[in-house]
Amino acid sequence: MPTRGKRYRAARDNISTDQAYEPADAIKLVRENATANFDETVELHARTGLDPRHADQQLRGTVLLPHGLGRSQRVIVFTQGDGARQAEEAGGDHVGLDDLAKKIQDGWLEFDIAIATKDVMGRIGKLGRVLGPRGLMPNPKTGTVVEANDLAKAVKEAKQGRVEFRLDRTASIHTPIGKASFTEDALLDNLATIVDAISQERPSGAKGQLLRTITVTSTMGPGVKLDVPTTMELGQTRL
Repeated sequence: MPTRGKRYRAARDNISTDQAYEPADAIKLVRENATANFDETVELHARTGLDPRHADQQLRGTVLLPHGLGRSQRVIVFTQGDGARQAEEAGGDHVGLDDLAKKIQDGWLEFDIAIATKDVMGRIGKLGRVLGPRGLMPNPKTGTVVEANDLAKAVKEAKQGRVEFRLDRTASIHTPIGKASFTEDALLDNLATIVDAISQERPSGAKGQLLRTITVTSTMGPGVKLDVPTTMELGQTRL
């Protein structure tokens, strides 16, 4: 394993690896340990009790964080006609259809979220091989395939801080919840929102406890284990 730097080791020494922390205490520790010379992203990593090999145990969804992510998302929009004007007015960074699809096929991937109106999905289906493995293909389940009259709202929410969460091959979920520069209350609100959203997307084939472990960390810092029952109840007290 690579040798950790002095900053990381000092931060790790402040954390008890045997303790599961209350959410407020964990967020405080993460912020204190985020001492890099840039505004570190605060992330949630959760291990579930699901088996991703089964179709009825897949978990995927999106949620609009109340305090955003601390940065504007780069949003592209596949649409046509009046939808292009609506998308541009709502803040879409790149708007188009066949020209935009070709640009992506040629290797351009400088965006965070792709949104499409339902009427053009047949024209961009070929992008699934490029965008699908990266989790960027527009999908009705994640709110990125919308009716034309919902396009402006979808673009604005994506820019403000709507995030997608999905189960990976290790039965885990990884998602940002904000920046280390956020206040503790803002990070707790975002944490409560994302945990509540994950709980609401509990798949039909789930058995027993959905989230087995939850950890929060910053980009360059060590992870802090959360007390799962207290964290699951956070949404009831903050939302």
